[in-house]
Amino acid sequence: MYNDFFNTSTRTDKLNYRSLAIKIASPEKILSWSRGEVKKAETINYRTFRPERDGLFCERIFGPTKDWECYCGKYKRIKNRGIICDRCGVEVTES
Repeated sequence: MYNDFFNTSTRTDKLNYRSLAIKIASPEKILSWSRGEVKKAETINYRTFRPERDGLFCERIFGPTKDWECYCGKYKRIKNRGIICDRCGVEVTES
């Protein structure tokens, strides 16, 4: 059974590619991907088990922990996607 899984002749989702190009991202490109700064060493609040603001798991920097919901709970549905909450500053998106 293990060998059948990796046998490419029996797989139905085979795709044909002519080539694949991989290159190292430049420092400018990496900076364009970033959009926040971790300012505190805290991770998670021990009472609420929620990420600390400006910490290593901050939702403003890394996105929400729950799909389509901001940190404070003002926006909770997919209809609000792309909105940045004016209370907590978290963008409503997939986690």
